[in-house]
Amino acid sequence: MDFDDQLRRYFGTADLAAVAPEAVAPALERMGVDLGLEQDRGRRFALWALMHMFGAAPDLDIAFEDPQDREAARNFMDLAAASDPG
Repeated sequence: MDFDDQLRRYFGTADLAAVAPEAVAPALERMGVDLGLEQDRGRRFALWALMHMFGAAPDLDIAFEDPQDREAARNFMDLAAASDPG
């Protein structure tokens, strides 16, 4: 599942500028449900990362059982923070 696929699945478009503000909360709720049900580590990480970008990701100890997955998420958070111009 690539980034555009995730955007289309949860927001109906790959263009975030076209997403109505009122559509964000329901999309994040669906992502949270899917995150809880997802068994594939890669897909689970991708969902968590998208939720993180929206400031809605669950804590690492809740989202990931595996310590390596938690470390990967920490690395992602560090990279995202370093790329934020603000």
